[in-house]
Amino acid sequence: MSSSSELPHLDNRHRNTLRQIFQHPTSHNIEWHAVTSLLEAVGTVTAHHDGKVTVTVGAQNEIFDPPAGKDIDVQTVIDLRRLLTSAGYSAP
Repeated sequence: MSSSSELPHLDNRHRNTLRQIFQHPTSHNIEWHAVTSLLEAVGTVTAHHDGKVTVTVGAQNEIFDPPAGKDIDVQTVIDLRRLLTSAGYSAP
């Protein structure tokens, strides 16, 4: 699923966030709210009482701890890449 035409359900903001996640070198200014918006477009996001978030994309599940600030850290980017790649997504 690498070209924009193969991602018709994603708008330009989602495609941009996906591009940032797969960008090398790793971007250090990806906002958490943009990530959750993308994840809600491709799967489900469930918030828990402890503040953590479970994301399901296809058959893949991952638990994330939202950042204290607005931007996600490098480890979260790596975890997102693994989740999205396993679910069949790649850079648009």
